[in-house]
Amino acid sequence: MRTINKIILHCSATRVDQNYSFQQCRADHRSKGWSDIGYHYYITRDGLQHIGRPLWQSGAHCRGHNRDSIGICYEGGLDEHGRAADTRTEPQRDTLHRLLAALHMRFPQAVLLGHRDLSPDLDGDGRITPAEWAKQCPCFDVRTEYADLEPF
Repeated sequence: MRTINKIILHCSATRVDQNYSFQQCRADHRSKGWSDIGYHYYITRDGLQHIGRPLWQSGAHCRGHNRDSIGICYEGGLDEHGRAADTRTEPQRDTLHRLLAALHMRFPQAVLLGHRDLSPDLDGDGRITPAEWAKQCPCFDVRTEYADLEPF
């Protein structure tokens, strides 16, 4: 098993009024020439947890951080106008919390981050602020949302 230092949350950047199934995401990633979906887990709006890449295999979800991380994506992340928004359903919230708690037990040293938290620190102050986000994904503050799972 590879060393896991980070668990990175993503959104699929899909409008709240559109569907983007696990199978669609997998097909889109394969159409890019990837061997499989880039995530290890994908959570659809109905709360179903889909298994993507096996944990022993590096993902393809966050450039420069795939080797030592687990990638989790939830379906959604955009409002009906295409703006970043926390569109997680209650079933998604429940599934994400259970999955993160289980991963925390297995990888207690791993840091939990949103994709946006790994944006470049453009001003060099040691903090990633909203003005520095390369993406808004996953469209909510991961550290605040899952503070009960600390230390992550």
